[in-house]
Amino acid sequence: MTDIIALGFMTFAFFLGAGNIIFPPQAGLAAGDNLLPAMFGFLVTAVGLPLIGIIAVAVAGGGWKGLTRDLPPAVATLMAVLIFIIIGPAFAAPRTGLVAYEMAVKPFIADAGQTSLTLFSVIFFAVALFFAWSRGKLIDMIGKFLTPALFAVLAVLAVAVFINPQGEILAAQGDYANMAFTKGFLEGYNTMDTFAALMFGMLIVDVIRKKGVTDEKATCTYLIYAGIIAAAGLAFVYISLFYLGATSSAVSAGADNGGAILAAYVQALFGPVGQLILSMIVLLACLTTAIGLISACADYFSSLTKLSYEKWAVILAVVCAVVANVGLNQLITLSIPVLFALYPVAVALVALTFVRRKMANPRMGYRMVLLVSLVFSLIDAAKFVGIDVSALHVLPLFDYGMAWVLPTLAALVVSFFIGGTEQAEARTA
Repeated sequence: MTDIIALGFMTFAFFLGAGNIIFPPQAGLAAGDNLLPAMFGFLVTAVGLPLIGIIAVAVAGGGWKGLTRDLPPAVATLMAVLIFIIIGPAFAAPRTGLVAYEMAVKPFIADAGQTSLTLFSVIFFAVALFFAWSRGKLIDMIGKFLTPALFAVLAVLAVAVFINPQGEILAAQGDYANMAFTKGFLEGYNTMDTFAALMFGMLIVDVIRKKGVTDEKATCTYLIYAGIIAAAGLAFVYISLFYLGATSSAVSAGADNGGAILAAYVQALFGPVGQLILSMIVLLACLTTAIGLISACADYFSSLTKLSYEKWAVILAVVCAVVANVGLNQLITLSIPVLFALYPVAVALVALTFVRRKMANPRMGYRMVLLVSLVFSLIDAAKFVGIDVSALHVLPLFDYGMAWVLPTLAALVVSFFIGGTEQAEARTA
């Protein structure tokens, strides 16, 4: 039981990173009196989907090969590489270093500039690399030590937020005024946690096996329990941060992002010591996520090439440190259209795992459903980057940035009835 709890805490720590901290406060402030529907929408994509993703990895046999066994190997590998690039060196991992710098270190530097960011990036990812090298000890170092410390500090903040809110809840702003749930749902994309669930699942299985658990059923049980513990922890954090944002009207003037809102709120609650508390939360959260991302990416890329895990970990840490120097706002802007394009595909893959045995021909069904989800998600991504796709406004949910949903569901239903000559073998393979 102790190992299961530690594994759950480790999983929670891997998920709780930069995006999980900076997006909920800003969403809570904008949602205002529509806090509840917006928060529930966010919880669906930022907690529900990652939990279902972890369970899907367990159901599929604990790895990417199980999840994608009905796809051509080249397609499955390309999907995995793209997802690992997104959650690794391109976006999510460098973002952990950027947020850690902006929120935990920069406030203490009088003349913060590019030099200080570069120096911090090198130190931050060197520390992450040190922990990532010790794969067998991840569960002990993170699950038993770093995460409990992080959770304790977050609990103190959550209690303070509910006891002493820093402002009245205002009217909903922008899209939150008339489509709060959908807007919250789309905001949950920014955490990238559905991608992370599919890839962390493999890393967690590796950690479980290094603990001497080799039985498939036991591994599946460990993985599901870890997902449930992580989901409960994430929900606790998101609910408190959403409420923090919604009640920040008295301290959020001039704040242009969730990090600034959180910093102002903590300063108001705890005074000068508040920045130290915030720095501890952010550094621990971002560091544990960076460790998990570097470990997961290095583990996968080493399985594709002749380079060892350790060499890939070094390469990834160096690339992350370099990319982190582009700036937080620029990185977020670059990542959003990519998320709009690929997140629906990840969601569709998770859904397929649970209905695979009901499909007339899984090989044909997987190809059809994933292709449909990709084509229609590209429409949403094109709209975000400014390409004129208004001719397609007749599509259901087009105005909500979710044009992919109904076509993907339709393709999924069709896959239950359309088969082929290999349907029996494919379904039972």
